Amino acid sequence: MPMGPGTMSPAGGDYSNMSMGGMGDMPTMHTSFFWGKDVILLFSGWPNHSLPMYILACLFVFFMAAAAEALSLAQSVKLGPSPVKGAAVQASFYAVKMAVAYMVMLAVMSFNLGIFIAAVLGHSLGHFIVKRNSVTLYERFNADGSG
Repeated sequence: MPMGPGTMSPAGGDYSNMSMGGMGDMPTMHTSFFWGKDVILLFSGWPNHSLPMYILACLFVFFMAAAAEALSLAQSVKLGPSPVKGAAVQASFYAVKMAVAYMVMLAVMSFNLGIFIAAVLGHSLGHFIVKRNSVTLYERFNADGSG
C-alpha cells in the first residue's frame, strides 16, 4: 500500500528498514540497529561497501569520539593573564569539541552496530585518559604541599 496523505504507516507498520521510495538507487535508510559493512557514513559513498574502508570508518569514529572526550580537559585549563584571551581560547576548544561530538553523533545515527560500538569505546577510552590525567595532576598538586 503506497504512503500518501492520510496514510499512517507503511503496509504492515514495519519501519525497521524503510527504503526511500521513488529515489532510484537510493540505499536503504535503517531505523533500527543492524550489522554489516554496507553503511553510508557521513559522506555519500563512504565506506563504499568495502570491508577495509568499513574498518577504517570504525577507527575514524573511535578516534573522533576519544578526541571529543580529550578536548573536554581543555575546559578546565586557564590560559594566559588576559580573561578575554583565555575565554576566546576556551571557546575555540569548545567549538572544536562540539563539532567533533556532533560528527560522532551523526555517525552513530547510521544505526550500524559496529560504528556504535566504536563510538562508545572511543568515548570510554577518551574519558579514561582525561580522568587519569586529571587525577595525576591533582595528586601532583597536593604532593607539592601547595594544595
